[in-house]
Order: sequence, then structure tokens, then C-alpha cells
Amino acid sequence: HPIALGIVEEGKKQNLSLLTVEDYQNIPGQGLQGTIEKRVVMVVSPGYMDLHQIDYDKSEYQKLANQGRTIVFVLRDNVYLGFIALSDIIKTTAKEAIIALREMNITSIMLTGDNKIVAKMVGDAVGIDQVIAEVLPHEKQNKIQELISQNKKVVMTGDGVNDAPALAIADLGVAIGAGTDVAIETADVILVRSNPLDVVSIVKLSKATHKKMVQNLFLGTGYNLIALPLAAGVLSGIGIILSPAVGAVLMSLSAIVVSINAKLLKLK
Repeated sequence: HPIALGIVEEGKKQNLSLLTVEDYQNIPGQGLQGTIEKRVVMVVSPGYMDLHQIDYDKSEYQKLANQGRTIVFVLRDNVYLGFIALSDIIKTTAKEAIIALREMNITSIMLTGDNKIVAKMVGDAVGIDQVIAEVLPHEKQNKIQELISQNKKVVMTGDGVNDAPALAIADLGVAIGAGTDVAIETADVILVRSNPLDVVSIVKLSKATHKKMVQNLFLGTGYNLIALPLAAGVLSGIGIILSPAVGAVLMSLSAIVVSINAKLLKLK
């Protein structure tokens, strides 16, 4: 997970030793926990802290949240130890991807479990059309279902365990290659390079493929509508007769034309 990777990277920079984690568990929409040296350590969201009424410095939390930081809290044996503030690093290609999707009349929506301030800052930075923050995994799934019920085609892109239910129910689920195994297994398409622009490429490729399918359907049907009556001797009355050998060549030519047209898709 990006948050976990960020914390581990920072720990390495500070030359901190990595301890062995046992009994790892994911808490959907709220965090995770594991056993370290026979003590239960948890890394949880503000929602978990409020739900279980665990006290923390709300003024400092709000100060960092207003700066667009994502805050996670660390507990050991259910005792609050402190929090870690993280900031999202927006991919340089994210804004380009949103602009390209908008030019194709595709609406972009952000569904995130992050707080509303962080989500709005990221959404505004890349130009996302609608931002929905502080949502749990089942709420993401419900939103996707709501859009589908409105007869809209929905592509869901995600990388975490919390995204898996929404990825499964969307018309097309797209997983980030660097994401969790469950997200990758649930999705229909995997972005190996983890580049937002690849989502645009998927849409363009699908449209180009559909266009070629329609073209080949008309080419094959139109060709046979002309060639079959000729082979049957429709014009024999005016002296135009196709020999079986010529008919076989023309049928082969039909397949060649369709194949060449399909090959042009790769050339584009």
C-alpha cells in the first residue's frame, strides 16, 4: 500500500530496524493491525479513533489536516502512541489524464477514504470533476452501483484492499500494478506502469478496437453480398459467369481484406 511504502521508506532513511510482523490483519476502511514482539500494534484512521473514543491531540491533527496531510494513528495494545502525517505525491501525468478524459466527455470522480480537506486539495490540483471523501469500502461499492443504476458505464481504478469490492462491481475494473494482490486479482485490467495516462490509452484502444470490429463487419458482409450472388450466377444472363476457381480466390480475398484492416489498428 502507498502509505505503508511511504512509512517504510522514511524508516529506512532514519536507519530504523524493521521488526517481524505476525498475525497481520486488514481492518477494512479503518487501518490494519499486527503482532510485533507479542504486542498488538495498530495503524488506524481518524475514523477508528473517533469510533472507539480514543483521545488524541485534535488541534494538532486539524492543523496538519488543513495542510493537506493524511494522518494515521499508531496504537500498541490499544494504547495511543502517536500519529504519522503523510502527504500525497501527485503523479505529473495525473492532470494530463484527467484533461484527456474530459475531452472524451468522460466524467472523473474521486472516491477516497482520506479526509475531505486532503481529497479536495488533490482533486483541485488535478481537475477532478467530483470528489467524494471519507468513504468506507462498502460505500465505494454503493456509489459505483448507484452510477450503474443510472445507466452509466463505469470504469473504476484502484490499488488497495478497500477498492476491491468497487473494482469487482464496476463495468471495468482497472488495478494499479503497484497495488495490493486482492485489487489486482479482482480487476479486469492491470496497469503495469502505474501511469494514469494508461487509463486514457485503455479507453482509446477500446474505442479503436470497436471501430475496427464495425468496419470489418461491414467489409465482410458487403463483400459477400456482392460476391455470393455473382458466384451463384446472377449475371449469367449477360454472359458474366464466375468459375469455381475465381470464386475461391475472391473468398480468400475477403479474408485478406478484413485481416489487413485489423492489422492497421496496430499501425495506429
